[in-house]
Amino acid sequence: MSRVGPVTRRGIRHTARGRVERVLGVLHDDLWTWRPDPLPPSVWLRWFPHGIVCLAALGVLLGDAAQVGENAGVDPGFAFVIALAEACAMVLALWRPVAAWWLSMAGMLVGAFAVRLQMDPGGYEFTWPWTAAGLIAHLFVMLLLALRVRTRVSVEALLLTALPTYVVQGVIGAPNYLPTGQLAVILFTVVVVLGIALRGRREARNQLAEQTSLTAEERARRTLLEERSRIARELHDVVAHHMSVISIQAQVAPLLVEDPPDELRENLAGIRQNALEALTELRRVLGVLRSEHPDVLEAEGGDSVPHAPQPTLDRLDTLVENIRAAGLTVTTGTSGTRRPLPPGVELSAYRIVQEALSNVLRHAPGATARVHLTYLPIGLRVEVSNTRPKRAPAPSQGAGHGLLGMRERVAMLDGSLTAHALPGGGYQVAAFLPVDGAEPAVADEPAGTDESPAHHMPAHHIPEDDTR
Repeated sequence: MSRVGPVTRRGIRHTARGRVERVLGVLHDDLWTWRPDPLPPSVWLRWFPHGIVCLAALGVLLGDAAQVGENAGVDPGFAFVIALAEACAMVLALWRPVAAWWLSMAGMLVGAFAVRLQMDPGGYEFTWPWTAAGLIAHLFVMLLLALRVRTRVSVEALLLTALPTYVVQGVIGAPNYLPTGQLAVILFTVVVVLGIALRGRREARNQLAEQTSLTAEERARRTLLEERSRIARELHDVVAHHMSVISIQAQVAPLLVEDPPDELRENLAGIRQNALEALTELRRVLGVLRSEHPDVLEAEGGDSVPHAPQPTLDRLDTLVENIRAAGLTVTTGTSGTRRPLPPGVELSAYRIVQEALSNVLRHAPGATARVHLTYLPIGLRVEVSNTRPKRAPAPSQGAGHGLLGMRERVAMLDGSLTAHALPGGGYQVAAFLPVDGAEPAVADEPAGTDESPAHHMPAHHIPEDDTR
């Protein structure tokens, strides 16, 4: 037992010393710093808060110099230095609040002891240890400190402000004075709590804005992936059809030749086998893509049935009739020699018209729409335009990414897409879809058009994501 006692006491002392060192290390890191932490300009009033602080600092300089020099009897030059330190602390707190707190505390302590030397037990009662001007200056400093630094640093500064105040007034004391220590600590606590609350509110608002931005970016990214997945599901039918044709042709080809060589049979068998393997892989990929929505491929403007064939321009009249039945006046027109186009081109053209008309129906009530297809030797040009709406649209719950799918489809075919407002208040979406082997025509973008079409859309025609 005699050995355990000293060892235990040494361990307790070592633990206590370690805790004290950690506390002092935290205080050193938090308060012994010269790092800048400027107060940003106000959102609404810009530099008005900075001007208020500088004006108040001028008042503190004049008031404290008169109070300490004339009333307390301190040498005027020395009184001016004390007042200047407290005024400079207020201005410095706009950029370096921790350093300003040290300067204000130093000015308070030097001023308190300078005034104490002039006190007479039977003479005039001075406000002490905090003068009125010094108290105002430190309130500004504590508020600016709490607005800019972490809560822990603000609490540390408050405690280290209350401790010297207690030591000077309660322990050292003075012969004849009006105590201001209790009032000062209460006021400092109030402004620190206020500053912490305002800082927390500002940080919460910034975090909300940041989270809103991240949510919008994530929603746009998710919409993009969903649209690409839907395009892949639709194009599967097109690719699978061609692969099936290749497989059948490779199987039938040897029967069309009398006594085909063995090499030809082997090559055609290999072609058929590769086509079947590719078709199997396509079906596996399609199963993954359809895992979230296995029952419905078709959407607005068509029949919602499982595994429905992908639409082509032959079904465009049916789509237009459905849109007309919903209350939108639509006219159609074509130019050039109409001819069959690659399935991918016809599918993309159909979906672009479908989405554009849906946007007109949602965001331009009372307007009329026009669909025009121009068959060119090098591709197909699709134009969907609408007139000015006759009434305000109803609030929309869409994500605002309708043109995103159009751009994805056009980019897949190496085409081009423009979307812009018309002079009369309407809107136009124009796409060029090149055929295989043709160079894409570059459509003229309107002056100042941003890559993001939603940025330039008027309120009546903001693109919405497809909810199909």
